[in-house]
Amino acid sequence: MKATAPTAPPAAAERPTSPGRDAWLRLRRNRLAVASGVFVVLLGVICVLAPPFLGHGYADQDLSLGATPPAATHWFGTDELGRDLLARLLYGGRISLMVGFVASLVALIIGVTYGAVAGYAGGKLDAFLMRVVDILYALPFTIFVILMMVFLKQPMDQLDTWLRQFDFLKNLQGIGKIVGLFAAIGAVEWLTMARIVRGQVLTVKKMEYIEAARTLGFGHTRIIFKHIVPNLLGPVIVFTTLTIPSVMMLESFLSFLGLGVDAPLSSWGTLIKDGADKMENFPWLLVFPGGVFAATLLALNLLGDGLRDALDVRAAKD
Repeated sequence: MKATAPTAPPAAAERPTSPGRDAWLRLRRNRLAVASGVFVVLLGVICVLAPPFLGHGYADQDLSLGATPPAATHWFGTDELGRDLLARLLYGGRISLMVGFVASLVALIIGVTYGAVAGYAGGKLDAFLMRVVDILYALPFTIFVILMMVFLKQPMDQLDTWLRQFDFLKNLQGIGKIVGLFAAIGAVEWLTMARIVRGQVLTVKKMEYIEAARTLGFGHTRIIFKHIVPNLLGPVIVFTTLTIPSVMMLESFLSFLGLGVDAPLSSWGTLIKDGADKMENFPWLLVFPGGVFAATLLALNLLGDGLRDALDVRAAKD
């Protein structure tokens, strides 16, 4: 009797993966985007944790030292008041990064809510809400923010006085103005987010699972925020990542004009302004803040591009 060859075992079924895992795998292959994300995270950690170990405060002055170039005792040099530039750069990074992320979060919340409601409602309400966005788009953003900062000056000063009554906040000068920056910048950066979300909602609300949710009697609020918005996270995350650099640029511009944080606090914008005024005599005062700021903006933009490619549904079909 002729022996039959043993049959090969069936190939193991390919383990299914979720869209989130597929996006993460595609992002990992983009080494430039991963490196940019690591750089931003490390920079944030250093700005938060490193200053206490420097031995120099952001306001510590040594007038006898004056402006000195980088040396072993002051890695980034000192300014004309003898203040350590590295300490001021890290403390300023706290403010610049915080304004960038928090103001972007404010814009995210307003834009997603506004755009989702407009797109889901449709009809006359959608038309009215979008015309409001068009009118706001016609206003010069920078001038609008400057006017808000001017009109909010007194409330911000009152808020600063009230907050400093608390023991853990009494040493933080200008915290009211920082809160005002959050509000002013976030109040103008949500417009593009609202348009993007509205366009996505117009497509998503026609899908079968939304019709099934309506059939089951779910309320409009639940459908919007439980079923529609979670399915828009891809474009929202990408645009938020790309919004942070523009917010940081706007904050730096306001600080450059003197509408940012007050001395002795500093942000990267105020440091760049001070360095630009003295760059002919003390170039390191501009080189280091400008270099760190430019590298951060570049890293955030590269990370945003990587997230866009990783979350692109068409890339998953290639």
